[in-house]
Amino acid sequence: MKHRIFLVTALAGALAACAGAAGAPPETAAQLKPDGWSEAERQAIDAWSERSAARLDPASEARIAAIVAGMTLEQKIGQMTQPEIRSITPDQVRQYYIGTILNGGGAWPQMNKHASVADWAALAAAYTKASLSTDMKVPVPVVWGIDAVHGNNNVHGATIYPHNIGLGAAHDPALVERIGRATAKSVRATGLAWAFAPTLAVVQNQRWGRSYESYSSDPAQVARNGAALVRGLQGDLSGDGDVIASAKHFAGDGGTFQGVDQGENRSSAHDYAAIHGAGYYSALDAGAQTVMISYNSWTMGGTVPFGKMHGNRAAVTGILKGRLAFDGLVVSDWNAIEQVSGCTVDHCPQAINAGVDVFMVPEKWQSFIANTLADVREGRVPMTRIDDAVTRILRVKMRMGLFERPTAAGRYTGDASAIVDRPLAQEAVRKSAVLLKNDAVLPLAPGKRILVVGEAADSFVRQAGGWSVTWQGDETDNGDFPVGETMLGGLRRVYGAANVTWSADGSAFAPGKFDAVIAVLGETPYAETKGDVRWPAPLDFTGRFPAQAALLGRVSGQGVPVVSVLYSGRTLYATDLINRSDAFVAAFLPGSEAGALADLLAGSKQLDFSARLSFAWPNTRCPSGGEPSGERLFARGYGLSYAHGMKTGSLTEQAPLSTCP
Repeated sequence: MKHRIFLVTALAGALAACAGAAGAPPETAAQLKPDGWSEAERQAIDAWSERSAARLDPASEARIAAIVAGMTLEQKIGQMTQPEIRSITPDQVRQYYIGTILNGGGAWPQMNKHASVADWAALAAAYTKASLSTDMKVPVPVVWGIDAVHGNNNVHGATIYPHNIGLGAAHDPALVERIGRATAKSVRATGLAWAFAPTLAVVQNQRWGRSYESYSSDPAQVARNGAALVRGLQGDLSGDGDVIASAKHFAGDGGTFQGVDQGENRSSAHDYAAIHGAGYYSALDAGAQTVMISYNSWTMGGTVPFGKMHGNRAAVTGILKGRLAFDGLVVSDWNAIEQVSGCTVDHCPQAINAGVDVFMVPEKWQSFIANTLADVREGRVPMTRIDDAVTRILRVKMRMGLFERPTAAGRYTGDASAIVDRPLAQEAVRKSAVLLKNDAVLPLAPGKRILVVGEAADSFVRQAGGWSVTWQGDETDNGDFPVGETMLGGLRRVYGAANVTWSADGSAFAPGKFDAVIAVLGETPYAETKGDVRWPAPLDFTGRFPAQAALLGRVSGQGVPVVSVLYSGRTLYATDLINRSDAFVAAFLPGSEAGALADLLAGSKQLDFSARLSFAWPNTRCPSGGEPSGERLFARGYGLSYAHGMKTGSLTEQAPLSTCP
């Protein structure tokens, strides 16, 4: 831990030193060494670099150098190009020497949402066979990457685990590591070998539509869980159940002004290094082989502009590859290069020179290749930069063992049973739900007559959230989730179907007819950009979902205890809902096994709530960001249990707002 403190101080100084009169990034990593570093800080950086150097295998490096020396420029640029499966055929992989491919959320083999594990594996094998059928002196296997961010969530029938915001509340890195192992096994079953995870954002403003991808607003917790997921995904990179991890998004995506997706991070150099860099120190220590660059820009202290991260050489080459001694590959995000000043979606020498190695150009990959070839031939990009990129790409593939054994040869490849682990997901659900209020209602013993209200009670779509089957998690229904259990299913299992009545609109309610009401409320699914709640819109559940709030109002205060369960991808104002509930559970986005919550509510098998908030819960409809003490209803770390409960009583409510002042 001590060396990390030194490292943060050193990197903060390095970042500050990058600020010239015009805020221009330096040309070389050497220029990042400011005067005034302590000897201990210098030693910390040197030790970090030595650990990285020790990981380089001389025999492998010599082999890589020989392969690179025998490649044509076209072959090298092909290795740096990452098209999307909807825009490239296996034969084009062969023709253009493509090194990596991807599928976005909502892309499947033959564009079949219900494609089988065998369908995925067959397409992966076809791409691999094509990559090994080129006229290269040494054929290089292609690698396919996927956003497996809470399980192998694009694949029909795969177990979907709670999103990171819930796993952060579990405060159990060992659980995160086990989920990483299960996810890697699931990805390998489909014939793929690269997962675009973990997300290491340290979210400071819950308006951001990707808030649920963050483990916590606490950098230390993000660091612990991020490293755990890397270990779980990668194993030792030699087993049939190992995949390449990708630490993302470097860096500062969770700290943009007002939580705007792909926006501007205005942190000081110290906060940028200490808060937004925290997850990368531990993830790289854990051996993460790839790092994905972020869409956001960084303006140091709000005054010195460094521009978009994809064009920020000071950060990508100077800090990540230089000071952090990262020797894996750096990959861009989806079409992100077009946001760099002077670039387009298929042409960005600035990003290549900044240090990006693999370019996610999903559709216009052919013109990207042509433009990059011209850039090298006309001197805008040096050949040394191209060779560095290809060396890093081959290094990661070699470490993964892809040259000797393609993923198609793995023992899980094509195995449909390998994408399912219901007991692990159920455990994760039980450990990630936070009990915010319990005024002597829970546990709710079996034998009770229960009315369940709310559409979310029987909705896999609501409980899974974004990045579930599709990108935004929408355009789906329960039929797209063949394996799992909804909250309603879990309640019927625990309490008996005869004792559980579901009335989505609450019309079946009548005093004296039921012993308890369980209201299941939930945000509609969303992901990046579309999920943003832009200022000055209030960040409150009732304002966003008035019909659900009205439903709760109809059944509360009628002499029947009400237990509310909230599905959400963020902590948001819900004081009015809490006051109208006798017990209130923040379940976040539990994934495909939300029914496990019923076991918690019943206290089955001596189960108890153990999760604690990984973000503060706001007491205002217009939180400013950063979780100041005056805006906290419940502080980070808060959470009740049956063993250690307390009566919450009535909370002070804020008047409804149509817009924030």
